[in-house]
Amino acid sequence: MTVMKNQQDELVPTRIQNSWRVCIDYRRLNQATRKDHFPLPFIDQMLEKLSGKSHYCFLDGFSGYMQIHIAPEDQHKTTFTCPFGTFAYTRMPFGLCNAPSTFQHCMMSIFSDLLQDCMEVFMDDFTVFVDSFEACLNNLSKVLKRCIDTNLVLNFEKCHFMVTEGIVLGHLVSNRGIEVDKAKIDIITSLPNPTSVREVRSFLGHAGFYRRFIKNFSALALPLSRLLQKDVEFNFDQPCIEAFQELKSRLTSAPILQAPSWDLPFELMCDASNSALGAVLGQRARAGQPVHVIAYASRTMDSAQQNYTTTEKELLAIVFALEKFRSYLLGSKIIVFSDHAALRYLLKKLDAKPRLIRWMLLLQEFDLEIKDKKGAENFVADHLSRIKKGSELMPIRDEFLNKQLLNIQMATPWFADICNVATSHLPPEASRAHKEKIRSDAKYYIWDDPYLWRLCSDKVIRRCIPEAEINSVLQFCHSAPRGGHYGSTRTARKVLDCGLYWPTIFRDAHEFISTCEKCQKAGVAMSRRHEMPQQPIQFCEIFDV
Repeated sequence: MTVMKNQQDELVPTRIQNSWRVCIDYRRLNQATRKDHFPLPFIDQMLEKLSGKSHYCFLDGFSGYMQIHIAPEDQHKTTFTCPFGTFAYTRMPFGLCNAPSTFQHCMMSIFSDLLQDCMEVFMDDFTVFVDSFEACLNNLSKVLKRCIDTNLVLNFEKCHFMVTEGIVLGHLVSNRGIEVDKAKIDIITSLPNPTSVREVRSFLGHAGFYRRFIKNFSALALPLSRLLQKDVEFNFDQPCIEAFQELKSRLTSAPILQAPSWDLPFELMCDASNSALGAVLGQRARAGQPVHVIAYASRTMDSAQQNYTTTEKELLAIVFALEKFRSYLLGSKIIVFSDHAALRYLLKKLDAKPRLIRWMLLLQEFDLEIKDKKGAENFVADHLSRIKKGSELMPIRDEFLNKQLLNIQMATPWFADICNVATSHLPPEASRAHKEKIRSDAKYYIWDDPYLWRLCSDKVIRRCIPEAEINSVLQFCHSAPRGGHYGSTRTARKVLDCGLYWPTIFRDAHEFISTCEKCQKAGVAMSRRHEMPQQPIQFCEIFDV
């Protein structure tokens, strides 16, 4: 297939063969037809089976559907009219709902003993593969003999024999691995910016066909995907332009993907952002060698999932990756790398939310090992616990432009000592009893750079926040539009539901609400003794009896 421009400068695909291909509208016939649900092969599995071989032969059936005879008693059902009269097909035409299933079933039965070992069949595309030249000739002779025995006609102009690489279902397969089809990518790179929703949908459909080659495809395409939502005005602004250009750039520089080796463990790298999930499936030939990528996967989160806590989002990314690559991972050793250390403790929790329990049950189906994603060594905890004022001399001023500058304090966070224990840096000036107390408290905490997490009494892991953030958190949970100006206990519960923690959360919530102007005027959280009476008050004069 080649692509050329028409008079309106539109890119139009044209066939190599200069012949007519007629397709009849058989919708009424298809509605009355009992459906044949014979499955087509999975494209990903076919590509992985074909990649990494030294020699290939690519065969193509000549007008494949037309080689299947229609039973004489059913030929009248294909009748159609045209200016030249009324005609019916004697061989299977295009447009019948069961035509793909029937043809694939027929081809599978013809080459049933040769499949998987030396050839793959997808409709009228036959691929012979092997690791040596002589073996490829031998397998090719078997396939051609089977075609002769069954009167299966091939299209010589579209066949390629004894080659080292070739195009299969829009992908380039060779001994290097799986690559994108450069001809199709060249079409994408020449496209101008979309001017309508239809053009955006067409571009995402074309680029999405190669999404397994693009890391974080959903996150990159998010500005474009939002244009496809209902009741959204089409505005191809700067973020959309940047996403459009970035996707075209990623496609032109797509990596070469390798086929999996079933003797090696799989490595799964998962991550979650505020709006999307991403995963990379790979394998490592030997320890110390770089990971070769097998496939990328990503998707956006819906509005409910975007409200999950950080721990839930990271676990959702793992669940998504396991479901996406389930056919690879079942029965194999899996090493999951995540940059969220709290995930290691979820499998040991006895009590959790129903959603987390469902996810943990799914994880138990796999031979799973969760490891922390190792980064550069740093001493952030030590830095937080050792904050000092600068020693630079500044001139003394009689007046300050902002009186709030007088309230600045360089205080260390309340969890500085616990962070030091997590990073094996105990303060040398602390007493022995103080060090023992710190070690005793530290067993409930998890250091995941740059945050500290605590396993609370309700078996929920929450992030510890410093004193500088407490006031803004209480402001959000109490006074924000969704806060509701509830009492101290309910406000503290909302803070805990947000996945945040500090030791004096209930006391600070009570003090914050006691200084809330709106709550004091409205009388929120008053005792029953001071509530307004529910019945009218009877007025009495001073000496009335």
